[in-house]
Amino acid sequence: MTGKQVIVLSGLAGAGKTTAARALEDLGFFVVDNLPPQLIEPLITMAGAGDARTKFAFVVDAREASFLREFPTTWARLAELADQGTLAARPLLLFLDCDDDVLVRRFQETRRRHPLDTSGDGSQHGDSSLYTAIAAERALLDDVKARADTIIDTRGLSVHDLKRLVSERFGGDGSRLLVTLLSFGFKYGLPNDLDLCFDARFLPNPYFVEDLKGQTGRDAAVRDFVFHHEDASSYLAKIVDVTAFVVPRFATEGKSYATVAIGCTGGKHRSVALVEAGVAALRERGIEVKARHRDVDRS
Repeated sequence: MTGKQVIVLSGLAGAGKTTAARALEDLGFFVVDNLPPQLIEPLITMAGAGDARTKFAFVVDAREASFLREFPTTWARLAELADQGTLAARPLLLFLDCDDDVLVRRFQETRRRHPLDTSGDGSQHGDSSLYTAIAAERALLDDVKARADTIIDTRGLSVHDLKRLVSERFGGDGSRLLVTLLSFGFKYGLPNDLDLCFDARFLPNPYFVEDLKGQTGRDAAVRDFVFHHEDASSYLAKIVDVTAFVVPRFATEGKSYATVAIGCTGGKHRSVALVEAGVAALRERGIEVKARHRDVDRS
């Protein structure tokens, strides 16, 4: 590799591609919007041919549907060239996803028309045409999403949250893999952006202890309750061991970011306590790691 970073950014309209692209620009990436997939390889090749810039991002979306049919072939070719060492960098594919209802609400709030909505009434006269357009776009982007290295679900993210996530994941030089330990609640659904997932629901639940119900796994009393049970310490040790095992292997694959998720029922107590303790344990092993708690502030 030559120290270059190449990101291909895709995702659903309304999921935040513009925000993510601007965040990449702020990080020093040269961003090309609405790029036909066939041009990715030539531009990456040009990037390695004496271009002083080191960070490139290419936005691919459904505005040119015919081009997307070429994406699987293009992406397979890029992987082959990267394995042969003939590309300036191994490209990483970032895909932004979002729940249909949230996308519809965003289009209604901004009074924008979905790029695939050809009904003529846009978002101003009911939701049916919007849902139809979103379904069509999902179908067009299925092959892109299936090949993504990272999927970010933006349904619960503000503009500032998304910018922060992009900065955390792609703000480095790509030479060292960054791990995020993510706590979440299964009742709110699995996170999309994960590489490993562990279930902590078998541990005794502080929620059913009156004095602990209103606290979180960040509080000492909850933490002490969770780790009073031997299974919690044993389980955490296994999570840390597995994470420490896969991190260098992920890095060898060219990944620059990995998410290890730990879930409990509501994402407020057990998973949070395990994540906080896990971050400390992984840092002791020399792994660059951050904590994120998806559902800790939900009521």
